[in-house]
Amino acid sequence: MRSYTTFSLQYAHRFYGFKGEAQYLHGHTGVLTIEVEDSIDAGVNMVFPCNEIQKTAWDILRNFDHALILREDDPLLPAILDVYEKQGIKNGHPQNKMKGPAFKTDLATAYPDCRLVVTKETMTVEGMIKIVYDLLKTKLNIAKITFTSGVNAASQEFPVAGTVKRCPLCGIALNENGVCPKCGYKEKA
Repeated sequence: MRSYTTFSLQYAHRFYGFKGEAQYLHGHTGVLTIEVEDSIDAGVNMVFPCNEIQKTAWDILRNFDHALILREDDPLLPAILDVYEKQGIKNGHPQNKMKGPAFKTDLATAYPDCRLVVTKETMTVEGMIKIVYDLLKTKLNIAKITFTSGVNAASQEFPVAGTVKRCPLCGIALNENGVCPKCGYKEKA
């Protein structure tokens, strides 16, 4: 069975090298849906608590919200960083509170202090699905990701890698020591 949750992301980007309207810097409200698959835990009668899917994913996804997403070879990138440097916000600002942890993968790098994500490929709905799966595949048992942005939409299903040991009291995934990080339950040996 599956549990799923939805996120709304506000972001700006452009399709560098594209011949059409999308070559201009523009913004979107994107809707990302993550479906998690597993067995239903008899203790809590759910696959995975949706609020915990939200917390786990949002820790990373907040880097994309109200962010500028540019491809690494986009000539706008150095210009944007120069403006941020002159404005004194390149390395953060006390009012910038919507930050997740910085990350660097083969597909994208997040610079949370300046609300910037730099991608290897053009940031399309398909590209966003690839990036999100890459970032969360070890944290959640993701079965499907759907992303819509404006009139564009894409969806991909993923093979589920088995079950995740979860707390019988609250449904949260147990850590590597068999302990629930939320309520402290410890798996019996």
